[in-house]
Amino acid sequence: MTERPRAQPAADQPDRAARRRGRAEQWWAWAFAAPVVLYLGAFYAYPLYRNLDLSLRAYTVRSFVQGGAPFSGLDNYRTVAADPTFLPALTHTVVFTVVCLVFQFSIGMALALFFRQNFPLSATLRALFLVPWLLPLIVSASSWSWMLNSDSGIVNAALGVFGADPVNWLTDPRWALVSVIIANIWIGVPFNLVVLYSGLQAVPAEIHEAAALDGASGWQRFWRVTFPLLRPVSAITILLGLVYTLKVFDIIWIMTRGGPADASATFATWSYRLGFGSALPRFGPGAAVGNLLIVMALVCGLVYIRMQRRQAA
Repeated sequence: MTERPRAQPAADQPDRAARRRGRAEQWWAWAFAAPVVLYLGAFYAYPLYRNLDLSLRAYTVRSFVQGGAPFSGLDNYRTVAADPTFLPALTHTVVFTVVCLVFQFSIGMALALFFRQNFPLSATLRALFLVPWLLPLIVSASSWSWMLNSDSGIVNAALGVFGADPVNWLTDPRWALVSVIIANIWIGVPFNLVVLYSGLQAVPAEIHEAAALDGASGWQRFWRVTFPLLRPVSAITILLGLVYTLKVFDIIWIMTRGGPADASATFATWSYRLGFGSALPRFGPGAAVGNLLIVMALVCGLVYIRMQRRQAA
């Protein structure tokens, strides 16, 4: 006489149903994440891999098209480090980035505090400040090239009204870097204004009123109340501005092409000039300079993450 199969306990059935639902939800999660993963792999991971491969091989125009470039290790990085342009380009990259960030953030913060006060036409004026940010970079850079032209520029014309001598903004090595810094500050201020103004809107007005009742001055209220509360917004604003400013190419190339005599050359313009700016492109050294720029941005990002974790702890 055979035994009848024992029925599964009723408690096991909900567990199996829950496991099936969990697996189904996991598959749905992967399905929704798949387009993002494919996009990041195709447009970020693969280009980074190709750029790293370019910097580690001795590519020529022929091997770039047909393949078969020999492995050269770190030779391209040694070539770049020994190049006379390396130190000036590194210095200009650091100076350009730091000065632009300081002025963009300071002016953006001042404007955000100004527009926090409600007054007639404040929204219209705030919208007009966004124009430099909305214009294509080629238009902005071309406009500044015209304004800073030595012979017919409006800036020199304005200086002449006050009896000052004209300045060769774009052709004098002493002024070329200053010119592109001014143009980039003008373009980047609206971004800082928008983000910091949004952060100020989230600061409760009651805190300012309480500080005012305690006798705090306007500067004390900003430094001891507003600025600490804006620290997370300020940090992400500076980080995004840093990454953007490190890779600025269009403005410098259109206005000065990194010249004269490399007076305004940065890693971004130097990398382009090595890879595409001559009849005999040097793909390996150009990719090496680009990778150094990526490492600089990555280090800044890691510093930001570490600071955020320390504040959270």
